[in-house]
Amino acid sequence: MRAVIQRVCSASVSINKELRAEINQGLVVLLGVCPVDTIEDVDWLCTKICHLRIFSDHLGKMNHSLVDTDGDLLLISQFTLFASTKKGNRPSYLNSATPEVAITLYQEFIKRLEFNLNKKIATGVFGADMQVSLINDGPVTIQLDSKKRV
Repeated sequence: MRAVIQRVCSASVSINKELRAEINQGLVVLLGVCPVDTIEDVDWLCTKICHLRIFSDHLGKMNHSLVDTDGDLLLISQFTLFASTKKGNRPSYLNSATPEVAITLYQEFIKRLEFNLNKKIATGVFGADMQVSLINDGPVTIQLDSKKRV
């Protein structure tokens, strides 16, 4: 399971020019699922995202997490995070989970984030063509891969 995490001042997602969700200060998380991902990957990644100390304290040092700041979170499914570009110029998505596998883990990811944050999170729609707008704060952008946790 892979995630690209961006600290934002604000963000929104639209589908067919209709606003689906928006957040204030917090994180935008782009999430990719591969065929061998499990609930253990969901648990590890959700916990890591919620407790990453990437928000500034009163001295300007990145010392606070999303939990500490009670920030918002916008989760977007992103199968292209597992794109392979080794051969040719057209990316291959064979390393991405099928929708049947990915949607179950994506929905569990939402539940675990909401549990860890003790509030609802904003989401896109799995498999939809979405337009994501954000104001990156910092900028701070972090990549995590649950298979590279050691």
